[in-house]
Amino acid sequence: MPPDPFIGREILDGQFKILQKIGSGGMGSVYKAAQPAMNRMVGVKILHPKLINRQDLVARFRREARAMSHLSHPNSTKVFLYGELEDGSLYIVMEFLEGRNLNQTVRAEGPFPVARALPILIQVCGALDEAHQAGIIHRDMKPENLFLCQQGRLRDYPKVLDFGLAKVTEREMRPGSLILTQEGMVFGTPEFMSPEQAQGAVLTPSSDLYSLAVILYEVLTGKLPFDGKGSMDFIQLHVNGTPIPLSERVPGLQFPPLLDQVMARALAKKPQDRFSSASDFALALQAVLDGKPALPPDLARRAEPPAPPNVPASAHAYPSGAPRAPWSAPEPGTPFGRPGALGTEPAASRSTEVDEPSARPLSFGMLALIAISCLLVGAGAMIAILKLSGH
Repeated sequence: MPPDPFIGREILDGQFKILQKIGSGGMGSVYKAAQPAMNRMVGVKILHPKLINRQDLVARFRREARAMSHLSHPNSTKVFLYGELEDGSLYIVMEFLEGRNLNQTVRAEGPFPVARALPILIQVCGALDEAHQAGIIHRDMKPENLFLCQQGRLRDYPKVLDFGLAKVTEREMRPGSLILTQEGMVFGTPEFMSPEQAQGAVLTPSSDLYSLAVILYEVLTGKLPFDGKGSMDFIQLHVNGTPIPLSERVPGLQFPPLLDQVMARALAKKPQDRFSSASDFALALQAVLDGKPALPPDLARRAEPPAPPNVPASAHAYPSGAPRAPWSAPEPGTPFGRPGALGTEPAASRSTEVDEPSARPLSFGMLALIAISCLLVGAGAMIAILKLSGH
């Protein structure tokens, strides 16, 4: 195997010296590099040279750098520089992290107790909330993209990685950028996709929250909310399947009742039935962590799914996480990985809302007036009948 051409190389006029490869993927490789002027180590991600002529991948790489450079939350990976090297290779210089990702940690140590898992996910919610407010949807939330490191004396300090699939709003994109995440395209990791992502529908921040709930489920149980056998199984189960309740997933594992409720809402099929924001999801998890028996009233109201048209809110009593009307399922055997091959966006539901006057108690005077009116109408009708009969 030929030696890596980047190891030992100095880049950007000697600002950085690449020391060793620490990871690689389909898009590129990540290296540990020294930055002598700042007396620190950094991570350098370089797009595979063989992919430089792929306009779509180059656009995605640039978009990841641009998306990450806009984020300043302490639980988001910091990006220092990005651009193009002298030979045309694209690079991102980011903070160097030591530790391992959440998937590796759970596999090595087993499922986390609630007291350990929830603080990690609450911090991740903070990073996602900043991204969502900036118009960025991650689109590939999974345990491999949550890196646990130590920050000072803080253990289990998570960093959100890889915004390579991020959906960036038009205002965040440079003129002429290639938009990869068009409606009808499907990207992401099947085990953690939201139902709407699996269908190639327009995504909202709620999609990331669904994926984050699946991550939490796996961290707590070591298993996923569904028993699937492959990519297409998971796709269809996210779209149509009912998640196995958290407390029933692993014999002997018990969880606070409120956590079951929170998870059921976060895994709701319809985006509008989930928590309204990452910060609301974090507040719900904090309520569980604090041992609360129920969600705070204002959060419960914000999280409550809308009642069907013309049905009083008090009558809307279906349980959180109950099966809703299913999305159109993909055709069995459809190959995963080809854009647009997993189904189409479901037809928008239509309903007519009618504003009904609110009911008010009738006064005694009003009741008397109605009774007199009825008597007068009845008397008039009787007189008319007598006249017609000749009396």
